[in-house]
Amino acid sequence: MKAIAYFQNLPATDPQSLQDITAPEPVPGDHDLLVEVKAISVNPVDVKIRANRKPKDGQPEIIGWDAAGIVRAVGAKTSLFAPGDRVWYAGALTRPGANSELHVVDERIVGRMPQRLDFAQAAALPLTTITAWELLFDRLRVLDNAAPSQGSLLVVGAAGGVGSILVQLARQLTGLTIIGTASRPETQAWVTELGAHHVIDHTRPLAEELKRIGHPQVSFIAGLTQTDQHFPQLAEAIAPQGRIALIDDPSAIDVRLLKGKSASLHWEFMFARPLHNTPDLIAQHELLNQAARLIDNGTLRTTLGEHYGRINAENLRRAHAFIESGKARGKVVLEGF
Repeated sequence: MKAIAYFQNLPATDPQSLQDITAPEPVPGDHDLLVEVKAISVNPVDVKIRANRKPKDGQPEIIGWDAAGIVRAVGAKTSLFAPGDRVWYAGALTRPGANSELHVVDERIVGRMPQRLDFAQAAALPLTTITAWELLFDRLRVLDNAAPSQGSLLVVGAAGGVGSILVQLARQLTGLTIIGTASRPETQAWVTELGAHHVIDHTRPLAEELKRIGHPQVSFIAGLTQTDQHFPQLAEAIAPQGRIALIDDPSAIDVRLLKGKSASLHWEFMFARPLHNTPDLIAQHELLNQAARLIDNGTLRTTLGEHYGRINAENLRRAHAFIESGKARGKVVLEGF
């Protein structure tokens, strides 16, 4: 089968950083689906692993953790899907990624693809949707209740992949006032279009920006990017007994800044469930199905931002370089081999 892999850690601009290869077809295990991959999207985790995780014994490393496709075969102990089903999922870090024509994935972290989306539109969503859903409802413990609320949510980096779906989920499923951050006119317009009540500029002091819009303190904060830079201001902005959830990898933050407010800090890592095979692993299957229903009834929309053409090494290198630039709005998708 066709696949894209890397053999050594190189910059995305290097022609050898990602290469077209021919790989053996995978065989599904008892709980697995064999999926014909129709479309993929690119996430910061792809970029980080390509740049930092060394392949074992010189073997090709196939990455990619967002896919939409068609089930071609099922394992002996599966019960959720059948051949011919259209599916979407993010996969697991401990297994080969989905940058390949065929891919095996545990059915308990797979959802039924939204009927109203095509494969490219669907591939933009699984990883970020799982991350945003778990962050909002499992980590911050926001109530799924659209009734008006006096609470507020600050989303730092709201124009990116996770932010683009998090803003929608919070606006559509909760009564919180949503404050997104974005630094360019086009990304600010995007965040507003997705449902934020206010958009502020994270290149300016956040405390001043929040005071300017009349929200000097917020109930919840989703820190999606540059937490090293923003954390002292996040600690200042969080309300007493508020909650902060992060997804990035700050080198050092002083959590003691939260003590005086009895504020709590949480990390969201959507791969934690499959990485540790947690008892509630099937929760990702259930939330992807719920998200599909919300898309099909018009509550949520795809966050596809850029379509980079066919799934091949050249286009995937361009996508990685674009993600590294920090200028992405929504998600970058590739489709078809």
